[in-house]
Amino acid sequence: MKSQYTSTSISARIWFFTNLIFGFAITSISLFLYKEGWWFVAFFSVIVSSILSSPVLLLQSITLSLLKHLKSNYRLASLIIYCLILVMPYSLVGGSLGLFGNLIMQDKSSLVIDFIGCTSILFSCTLVAIIINIKVIKSYLGLTINYSSINQLITQTHITMETTFEPQTLSNQFATQATKASNNILWKAAITGFLILVMLIPTFFVASLVTEREDRQKAVVKEVTTKWSTQQTITSPYIYLPYTQIKKAGSGKDTVYSKYLLLLPENLSVNSTIIPEQRPRSIYKVLLYKSSTTANGTFNISLPKDIDINTIQFNDAKICVGVTDFKGIEERVTINFNGSNIELTPGLPVNDIDSVGLSAPVTITSASVASDLKFLVTLKIKGSERLYFTPLAGNSNFTIQSKWSNPSFDGNVLPTERTVSDNGFTAKWSFNKASLPFTTVLQKAAFDKANLAFGVAMVQPADQYAKTSRSVKYAILIIGLTFALFFIIELMQKKALHPVQYILVGLALSIFYTLLLSISEIILFDYAYLIAATATVVLIMLYAKGHFNNWATASIFGGILSTLYGFIFVLIRLEDTALLVGSIGLFVVLALVMYASRKINWYHPSLHKN
Repeated sequence: MKSQYTSTSISARIWFFTNLIFGFAITSISLFLYKEGWWFVAFFSVIVSSILSSPVLLLQSITLSLLKHLKSNYRLASLIIYCLILVMPYSLVGGSLGLFGNLIMQDKSSLVIDFIGCTSILFSCTLVAIIINIKVIKSYLGLTINYSSINQLITQTHITMETTFEPQTLSNQFATQATKASNNILWKAAITGFLILVMLIPTFFVASLVTEREDRQKAVVKEVTTKWSTQQTITSPYIYLPYTQIKKAGSGKDTVYSKYLLLLPENLSVNSTIIPEQRPRSIYKVLLYKSSTTANGTFNISLPKDIDINTIQFNDAKICVGVTDFKGIEERVTINFNGSNIELTPGLPVNDIDSVGLSAPVTITSASVASDLKFLVTLKIKGSERLYFTPLAGNSNFTIQSKWSNPSFDGNVLPTERTVSDNGFTAKWSFNKASLPFTTVLQKAAFDKANLAFGVAMVQPADQYAKTSRSVKYAILIIGLTFALFFIIELMQKKALHPVQYILVGLALSIFYTLLLSISEIILFDYAYLIAATATVVLIMLYAKGHFNNWATASIFGGILSTLYGFIFVLIRLEDTALLVGSIGLFVVLALVMYASRKINWYHPSLHKN
């Protein structure tokens, strides 16, 4: 019977339903990710996708016409494969622009992840559109598809073989049944591959959840540290010394300018002790610290040759110390300068070096020029995350020590000596005039203090979000290999699984990541991974036992899944060699799959090779 549909009308139906389903998916994702403006994202995405996918109408129409010339067994499978090929250029463009990375992953760092996400969503929408229009497509392509299960086909084949026929009739009947079984396996393989892509979609939402929980932790840390004190950068003492400069005029009154010098210590020695404190807030622990810093050294005042000592305003001289956050100052700050104790108060005369800090007037006379002025200051200050120093001195030495065993030495300069153990750390820095881009007498601070700062970051060993995010990126490996294992075993044991059962197994594999995320917020990541992996493996083992009714088969699933989760755990902990180990591991896994499936007769699974 001639079909009443044309290739153009069928192509239009597939295109329309694909964009409709895509719009529904984008709307759902936008509602999940965006509190405001979700409707604009969804509307804009649907309009753009409809316009950009318009060339598919023509290509699909031509393809449908050509497919009618193929053997009936390959027409529908060829259409599905062609649809997958069509979505790949769009997926590559979407992955390159980071469109799906921003919308789903909130991460544009991985083109592979973005490409897989685009392909999963677009191909899933296309396949659903094909399923909706399957009767129309079958009518046009002249197909009659047998949707019976593999077991039914195998059973029919056995009955046929046991019935007495003429040799030629028996051969034809067997060939017909073998073709049906082969078609059914092809369909089952296509559906399994489709389900693998579909089950990747929940992992994108898990990745978004990881980002959300990490942002929540950062918000809690920021709230606590803002009330306690933020990270501190301490600038060693320096002297503000104003002077006047007269510019003579050829005729008329001379002009007097007010200028200043910034005098840095000739020698400086800084010793700082950090006392870490962990403050609980909800399920999180915020790392704070208190510190006691002692700085002593000498100033050697030497004026530039172009400045007359008589123009120096010694009575207005001030000594200054830079800090970042006043809330962190626990006790009043005094400095012993040239034998006199002086209390420092908030405020700086100039902001060339620091915008926030303490200062106090000091007594300096013309007799002090070219002589050494000693100073000693003790600063008890609290903060969070980092404690930095700025080496503003001719020659300086810094020592930082703490009982915290997880420091991160960062900034512009790494320590010359450091010792880190379970009992704490000690780090030392040394500087001299040749290694710094300034002298001890500055008429203008022509440098960026941030580029000179160094120190230690108090690292909280709570990187569970980064590790969970890395484990989510290997979801395609876990889901794909698990589904492939189920597919191979159901062929070998001749007991098929329904697609709904595959979906249930896929959901169990996806829930592993939410278990891992939630448990790792309470206990250490390694223990959380062990608990989540054990729960998932046991659940799938029991499910396999219930279906195949065989503890040996269930044990195979448990052993392989345990090996996979162990392999992923190793990859998560590795850094530089993760790619090498991962590539070797995947090669070994592929070799084992090929070995296990070598005796399967893919054209007729009831007949295995010897």
